[in-house]
Amino acid sequence: MEIKGIVKLIAPAETGVSKSGKAWKKQVIVVDTGADYNPDIAIQAFGDEKINDLNKLAVGDSVLIKCNLSSREYNGKYFHNIDGWWFSKNTKEEAPVLAESDDLPF
Repeated sequence: MEIKGIVKLIAPAETGVSKSGKAWKKQVIVVDTGADYNPDIAIQAFGDEKINDLNKLAVGDSVLIKCNLSSREYNGKYFHNIDGWWFSKNTKEEAPVLAESDDLPF
């Protein structure tokens, strides 16, 4: 999934240790999509490589972020994650190529 918008917030990185003893690191970015309802989307980046890419962005930048959505059940309730795996400034050259295209193969 692709999310386009303006960077509203870049939170500080968080670290921790999983139950299995493995260290983890994540950082959250909030993007204002400009939608009429619920325009802000919080996207998390896990691992140094993705966090380094995220930190090339700044508050106020127009961005394009590729991410995966996932849900998991815990005690009868569902929780959702938006995991970013590609972070980029949204330039005029990128937007038409990565967004919708009229060159459909069918």
